[in-house]
Amino acid sequence: MLRKLSMAVGVICWLSLAARAQVANDNIENRRPLRAEETITSATTGCTVQPTCVDERMTGKCIEYHNDQWFEFRPPAAGTYFVNIGEQRCRDVRGVQLVVLTGIPCQPATYRILSCTSFGTQDDLFVMLHNLQAGVPYLLDIDGYLKDYCTFTLQVSGQARGMPAVPEPGIPGTAPGTSRLIELSWEVPDSLATATHCRVLRREQRGFRATEIRRVPITRNVYGTRRAAYTLTDTLPGVGQYLYQVVAENDDRTDPPIFLKQQWVGYSKLKPVYAGAIDGGTSFLDLPLARYPRGAYVTFLVTNPKNGNLLRALSLTNQPADARRSRLYAQPWRDAGLSQVAVDVTCRPARGSAYTEHLLLSLSTPGY
Repeated sequence: MLRKLSMAVGVICWLSLAARAQVANDNIENRRPLRAEETITSATTGCTVQPTCVDERMTGKCIEYHNDQWFEFRPPAAGTYFVNIGEQRCRDVRGVQLVVLTGIPCQPATYRILSCTSFGTQDDLFVMLHNLQAGVPYLLDIDGYLKDYCTFTLQVSGQARGMPAVPEPGIPGTAPGTSRLIELSWEVPDSLATATHCRVLRREQRGFRATEIRRVPITRNVYGTRRAAYTLTDTLPGVGQYLYQVVAENDDRTDPPIFLKQQWVGYSKLKPVYAGAIDGGTSFLDLPLARYPRGAYVTFLVTNPKNGNLLRALSLTNQPADARRSRLYAQPWRDAGLSQVAVDVTCRPARGSAYTEHLLLSLSTPGY
């Protein structure tokens, strides 16, 4: 019943997003000015890309432009500022991506990239920008990550809000454990002298946002020396892969939160698969690496074909040393009711032009 209600809410939210008109600042010449501390609401739905005004060669693998919009910020004073993005409501779990740059609008040869971030989540996040100069125009380009359609709030402020926007680690290729009980350890460096506590957050792989599960005080011993090492025991809610994040911050939030650790953990009711021994009931996804030219750089984006949610992203070079990485442990996806997954592939050959294709692949069960 709860799942049906969740799906119904998701459909309603998506219909609400789809009904919105294209934003006026879809084109760079209509970029929206932002004042310091001003909070605005916008959406990527219906936005298009001006190919002559962007250059993916400058941002590398950080971003692919699909439905971007433009903003301009002129700092009232020199210093450090934070781009705060919050209240994301997206069709998929991916969220938005942000590029901050200087240069002449729609002249990519003049651009200088200050920051490029793909969020990959709908948490409230911030990007720190150092040494901005008073009165200098800075361009902000916001895009739906991997074609996601989102509404969001945007603010450029002297204070950070939310979590630091840092790339999350790739999901380990090894099988998850068979115990729901996990132990998480981390250290607080001496350089964080003003930090008063650590926040521990957990997000299921397909979850939209992280949840704070514990707030751990930073303590001192009887000699006044600050304790450096901390350990937390937690019980996973159920089968699946979970991302744990630990950030240090102080009570009055005068300093931005600092990431201390990110770690994926998993739980499965099946026995783990060891090298040389295959459990006949364990599912895998075999990516068709041999389909592409030897030496090509290939990116696979694995998604749920039912709702488009991103399940796994993997980039590798088609060479013998990387071949074993093309088999992915897929039992959590099977546990979620999937027998097939959609895979968007971008192939960049050593020679020739890059190309893309869309595949529908089955989850295999060795021994069956």
